[in-house]
Amino acid sequence: MAEERRSQRPPARGGSKPPARGGTSSSRGGKPDTRGGKPDSRGGRPDARGGKPTSRDTRGGADRKREGDWKRPREEQRPRTVDQAEYDGPPLPEELTGQELDRAVINQLKGLPEKLAARVARHLAAAGMMIDDDAETAYRHTLAARARASRIAIVREAVGEAAYAAGHYSVALAELRAAKRMNGATAYLPMMADCHRALGNPEQSLKLAKSPSVANFAPDAKAEMTLVEAGARRDMGQLDAALRTLELAPLMSKSRSPWVVRLRYAYADTLEVAGREADALAWFHRTNAIDSEQLTDAAERAELLEKRNV
Repeated sequence: MAEERRSQRPPARGGSKPPARGGTSSSRGGKPDTRGGKPDSRGGRPDARGGKPTSRDTRGGADRKREGDWKRPREEQRPRTVDQAEYDGPPLPEELTGQELDRAVINQLKGLPEKLAARVARHLAAAGMMIDDDAETAYRHTLAARARASRIAIVREAVGEAAYAAGHYSVALAELRAAKRMNGATAYLPMMADCHRALGNPEQSLKLAKSPSVANFAPDAKAEMTLVEAGARRDMGQLDAALRTLELAPLMSKSRSPWVVRLRYAYADTLEVAGREADALAWFHRTNAIDSEQLTDAAERAELLEKRNV
């Protein structure tokens, strides 16, 4: 099911952590104690006023403690907490400025102080650059952005999408819900429905699939919801209902867009699972005929079916 879910996921578009109030507090460790002056460096040398050398062992305990603090190696400082590490985020590629983001995203960050907005934008740009090849690191970049700007909808949306791509479905669902509360957008519904599937709640997926706003979706978004709805039916063992759901979609569209490819592939796959191998073979061929980008393995599936039925 996980492999099927991946083939049905909508593409990521790609963004809380406590504000910067405590992220750098540990940087004080390892410095001289400024309350007690400089450490005594006279130990073992003649006193400038004359007399015997002063032994370090004859100094007061407080002086020895201060000297020990001053000499503590930096590597012995306390490790960063989970929150602090999340706030820092992964290293930012030097070439990223944040201007790589869509103008609409940049505009949503304008309410932040300039330097803060730039840092958030760089983390979001890094997430967008990495999400296809390294979804986990992309997710960590969005967490760093959320730590600095948790009240901005586009940031919460980015966290949700990166979490979804990285397989953190409960986080993705929570973040997409937060973004929806902030901006009222319904475009997240297919992804939220698929998160419910991944979490073992197909009934909740079906509820979202029946949302009135789905009727007004663009064809590609409507196809995404259809794929999730059919998948939820399959999760519940309702193969006939899954087939009916897909048959109501524009399977015979003349478009060669990826969403048509994926609808046809899901239909062929469900036909095979239902034992209708001849029909499945025909639909795998129809999928392959428009799959110029090789988004699916329809050609290989058709070949296997042909060999099986020789």
